[in-house]
Amino acid sequence: MLRSHTCGELRLTDVNIEVTLAGWVQRVRNKGGLIWVDLRDRYGVTQLIFEEGSTDKALLDKAASLGREFVIQASGKVIERTSKNDKIPTGAIEIKVESLEVLNAAKVPPFIIEDETDGGDELRMKYRYLDLRRNIVREKLQLRHRMMQETRKYMDAQNFIEVETPVLIKSTPEGARDFVVPSRVNPGEFYALPQSPQTFKQLLMVSGFDRYFQIVKCFRDEDLRADRQPEFTQIDCEMSFVTQEDILNTFEGLVKHLFTNVKEVQLGEVERMTFADAMKYYGNDKPDLRFDMKFAELNDVAQGKGFSIFDQAELVVGICATGAGEYTRKQIDALTEWVKRPQIGAKGLVYVKCNEDGTYKSSVDKFYNQEDLKAWAEKSNAKAGDLILVLSGDAKSTRKQMSELRLKMGEDLGLRDRNVFKPLWVVDFPLLEWDEETNRFHAMHHPFTSPKIEDIPLLETNPGVVRANAYDLVINGVEIGGGSIRIHDRPTQQLMFKHLGFTEEEAQKQFGFLMEAFEYGAPPHGGIAFGFDRFCAIFGGSDSIRDYIAFPKNNSGRDVMIDSPSTIAEEQLKELSIQVALK
Repeated sequence: MLRSHTCGELRLTDVNIEVTLAGWVQRVRNKGGLIWVDLRDRYGVTQLIFEEGSTDKALLDKAASLGREFVIQASGKVIERTSKNDKIPTGAIEIKVESLEVLNAAKVPPFIIEDETDGGDELRMKYRYLDLRRNIVREKLQLRHRMMQETRKYMDAQNFIEVETPVLIKSTPEGARDFVVPSRVNPGEFYALPQSPQTFKQLLMVSGFDRYFQIVKCFRDEDLRADRQPEFTQIDCEMSFVTQEDILNTFEGLVKHLFTNVKEVQLGEVERMTFADAMKYYGNDKPDLRFDMKFAELNDVAQGKGFSIFDQAELVVGICATGAGEYTRKQIDALTEWVKRPQIGAKGLVYVKCNEDGTYKSSVDKFYNQEDLKAWAEKSNAKAGDLILVLSGDAKSTRKQMSELRLKMGEDLGLRDRNVFKPLWVVDFPLLEWDEETNRFHAMHHPFTSPKIEDIPLLETNPGVVRANAYDLVINGVEIGGGSIRIHDRPTQQLMFKHLGFTEEEAQKQFGFLMEAFEYGAPPHGGIAFGFDRFCAIFGGSDSIRDYIAFPKNNSGRDVMIDSPSTIAEEQLKELSIQVALK
């Protein structure tokens, strides 16, 4: 070994021992006859000292020639620092260096490799191998490592078997776009990279592996954003002979295990809410429960008073912003402009201030008297000092707009504390959702999700109201995982494909292998998959998943470090029987 200790482990108890350290030069401070070098490795930083009089001149000159990020090996004696640094664990000691070797010199890095860096996102992604040296980034990957280990520990204790499934699979039309891989030995035919191991884990249940999990790479060719990458990691799980309740209890246990052992946070009860209630009271299927601000439907108290905007609306809905009654007209005007932005799409915003003296002041006083506004306040659970904000229009759009406004108010009022965690199971999702572009129903989750038995007859008469045995885990307004009880018999699966617009031939071509497997004794089964990168970001208090991935892509799906995707040689294309139009 080129070192006897790491740069993060020496303490006062080690004074007077001879050590050898190796690492990267964080910085050099040269005071002429006295030189300090901060030496960094993955484990921490240790200060080296070179002092004129007690250090050989050649050694002093060598120390003075060091630059940032030089890789060096230093040997010497551990001594107590006269000026201690209580901000780092090694701050009570330093190494009086007796020998120094430069293992590799380094160019001046393109940005400062410290927590507070001067490098922008694109520059740091181009030199990601340098960015990974920063403590703040390395700690995120160490968090990811701990979460992986604790996940495996919990799953093993619950008798789950980790099984690897294929990466080169069959392309299917449902879900997001596939990444496809041409086959050289089968010209004109393609593999797809898996969006999830869904059919394989179901086949494992047919095989009798009644508890499966995998920490697995998945791929989706879709538009990117802060919490989405073209390749991502799932904790993928499946169980046999279980009900929905069994799955919720098992994986609630995993979530609590991770919070306890990684975050040292004791989670309370995990609430449950139906999809219908989530949409009615919060306007989306992943509500942030760190704050209240439930929707209050005001149609019965706001319509019929001569205010045509409300009278013509399908939905009039309000939220109560507790303690915001002191908002100025300027602040309310800014909120109005915010909801009118194209991204939100509201036509305007009505407000009611609940004054401390029990009176009300609104933007629609012309149409509503004090008794009317009092009725609004009662419906919204608003008290003196609160602010009621009201939107109206068609129900679907208005709920979405109010959901965005609710989240903004939560942020503005400091109610979305990153150190508070509110997990929630959302259950009873619709089985199908209507797509205006294709003019047909699509599976809300995937085509293998089981409908609730009592709703199956409605598939023929009113498919849009059929509920699924499906569930999502939401934490602080972020969907962390989702799953369902699966269909496990051929007739029901064929019925599902029929209502998704598959012909019998299409269903057989795409999924015949699965339906045939169901005829050989498939047990009732169900599962869940967690977005592991998002899980890590929640634990780390971040909005973006990028820093929890060692080598992420940018918003255009590019790896700017290795310059990928890139063109390939014409000879390779010919081997793959692919013709590419020249730009």
